[in-house]
Amino acid sequence: MLYSLLDLAPVPEGSDIPQALANSTDLAIHAETLGYHRYWLAEHHNMPGIASAATAVLIGHIASRTKTMRIGAGGIMLPNHSPYMVAEAFGTLASLYGDRIDLGLGRAPGTDMATARALRRGLSQQDSFPQEVIDLIGFLGPEDPEARVRAVPGQNTNVPVWILGSSLYGAQLAAHLGLPYAFASHFAPSALADAFDVYRRSFKPSVFLSQPHVMMAINVFAADTDSGGVRLRTTMQQAFARLRRGMPGKLPAPVDDITAHLDPVTLENVNAALHVSAVGSPDTVRSKLSEIINRYLPDEVILTGQIHDHTARKRSFEIAAGILRSL
Repeated sequence: MLYSLLDLAPVPEGSDIPQALANSTDLAIHAETLGYHRYWLAEHHNMPGIASAATAVLIGHIASRTKTMRIGAGGIMLPNHSPYMVAEAFGTLASLYGDRIDLGLGRAPGTDMATARALRRGLSQQDSFPQEVIDLIGFLGPEDPEARVRAVPGQNTNVPVWILGSSLYGAQLAAHLGLPYAFASHFAPSALADAFDVYRRSFKPSVFLSQPHVMMAINVFAADTDSGGVRLRTTMQQAFARLRRGMPGKLPAPVDDITAHLDPVTLENVNAALHVSAVGSPDTVRSKLSEIINRYLPDEVILTGQIHDHTARKRSFEIAAGILRSL
């Protein structure tokens, strides 16, 4: 079981972006020593609590500070970008860091519509995502002597492309193109089982993969005690509730009693969205991770968890790595 880490470079309340980026660098170095296979960063925009907007830039920095771990995007939101420019950026990363770079592609803008317009890619009603994925793969693939437009850097780097998703759409596209598939079960788990089923049943072998390969995301809030893990989770519960209300901000500090901060309906909805989580002491987290993995049988898992305190965040992923090594 390969295990990886998804980082949004969180900006906690009371801190700032330079410190958030320093924390991500420190976490990546630590994750490599713990046996994490991939370290992915996610593209989000206009969110005060997330510092990974310029995802390719941050990937390059993290790759420069690590040696063996794969570094990549989980993901690049392709509607925001020209496939050609993405190919140049990731072709450059692959030229610098060799076969350590991954490119996960998402279909959502990763922001609000006003910010999507500010990204200057237009808001066409036509769904061009499948063709843009194909175009991007072409720009990263073998050199075509007949092509008038080539990505330089980019061509011949063959950066591995993943499809990311939280619905059946991404599962169907990944299966059709014979690409690996990663499901955003850490915040949108409702279609997880159906998406895995569709992907596995519909998969067409390709030059990239001979058989299906799925990865699922799991929130982990691990501490020395169950109550400690539950308290760590309150940060993400608050942040998710604020995001759904259209009021994103810096990552809030944990609280002792989440019911004093979120009303019952909001808390129920938040907990449903964050259902794929392992929370508590090492024994409790081990039991929950085993249950999740045995139920969905992923080829890989990618862990995440918005935790306010950097030391507690490192400790949580350290506990989780020890568990996953032994499963």
